[in-house]
Amino acid sequence: MAAVMLDNRQPVKTIAWLLVILLIPVVGLLLYYFFGQNIRHEVLLNKKSIDLLTQKVMAHYIRQERYEISPHFKSLLLLMKRISYSLPFGGNEARFYTSGSDFMLQLLKDIARAQHHIHLEYFIIEDDAVGRLLSDALIDAVKRGVNVRMIYDDVGCWSVPRRFFRKLRDGGVSVQAFLPVHFRWLSHRVNYRNHRKIVVIDGEIGYVGGMNIALRYLRGEHGHLWRDLQMRVNGRAVYGLQQLFLSDWYYVSEELINDMKYYPAMASPTGGGALMQITMSVPFGRWANFQMAYNQIIQMAQKQILIQTPYFMPTETILESLQTAAMRGVHVEIMVPLKPGGFWMTWANESYYGDVLKAGVEIYAYCPGMLHAKMMVVDDVFCSVGSVNMDFRSLNDTFEDSAFIYDAALTQQVKKLFQQAKTDCKLIDLDLWNGRNYRRRVLESFVRIFSPLF
Repeated sequence: MAAVMLDNRQPVKTIAWLLVILLIPVVGLLLYYFFGQNIRHEVLLNKKSIDLLTQKVMAHYIRQERYEISPHFKSLLLLMKRISYSLPFGGNEARFYTSGSDFMLQLLKDIARAQHHIHLEYFIIEDDAVGRLLSDALIDAVKRGVNVRMIYDDVGCWSVPRRFFRKLRDGGVSVQAFLPVHFRWLSHRVNYRNHRKIVVIDGEIGYVGGMNIALRYLRGEHGHLWRDLQMRVNGRAVYGLQQLFLSDWYYVSEELINDMKYYPAMASPTGGGALMQITMSVPFGRWANFQMAYNQIIQMAQKQILIQTPYFMPTETILESLQTAAMRGVHVEIMVPLKPGGFWMTWANESYYGDVLKAGVEIYAYCPGMLHAKMMVVDDVFCSVGSVNMDFRSLNDTFEDSAFIYDAALTQQVKKLFQQAKTDCKLIDLDLWNGRNYRRRVLESFVRIFSPLF
């Protein structure tokens, strides 16, 4: 009990863990040891790897051209430069995918055309039809002389047989597990995972978003659809994805790669292209990067905020920012899946609905299946696409990434995707919500106590 209180974490998390330990003493202590200890104080990333991870190295040899940005969002750009060393780059073009089939088809085409290197980093890579298709494509690329590196999260891929990754290694792919847990039930590092989903091909093409490599992203689960959001980018923003991958690669392999050939010169596309910033967070960093960023974004909004997230369990800071935005006249819409997973996840999500509905926020529940997209649109001129969920874990405990896009044209495209998804949603009515039965309210309130631990 003393260790929990002396950990100096957020009070809501401390209270949640104390309740777990009090209600189920033995099991609670075990859960806290495995999943609850704050290891920010451990030296898991030495100073050199932190410098790499924060992209300071890239600043020494990537020449930035002048870029234009709305004065309204300049403070956000500067914030992310300071807390995550995320450099902004102009001259980018992007395409968006909500279908796993469309995304995989394009990714396989890009892999087939790769000439120099392919870098992949994923939270989940399943040993199913999709995973094996990707595996074969990567091994074929190695046979053509392409250098292929892959990082997978050890916990995210717990169910994947080791033979899957052994086949990749035997085929010439350099494969590394991120923060491996050799004794899974005897390690408290299980809790801090790499949730990123990025690809870099030849330093010129990049992917970022919410899609992992698994069959369910193509055909859904249990007969229900799966809607997500992945972005394919061409342009200098790929430098940011490249440095993020190579920083993580240094951490998992101790191989330092900083050759300029991984950052090829690029001509600006016709029309100049969009300004982007590849942002990231680490759970051992000094700042809660995305909590600070999202708080800033919500506070800057003047007209409209659109959010898609599979899990809506915001921290108190984000919750208050959303309430304040709605009550000062900003039109706020939040889209979540009708059923985000197990019943406890549904109840945890729904326990926060009343807080924002009463402030005037509109909540749309996506009905056809799982909505796994993580995006935000603000005032028709800014949007973000990445791996970050609107929950405690993504905002505090996992390695995340997101593309911040300061461009009206691309923002309009993302907004259109949001509006398309709304046609398959039902609006959560406040009066009906207030009329749900007492038993449901009690269950939601009980689960909410533990939502910071999910």
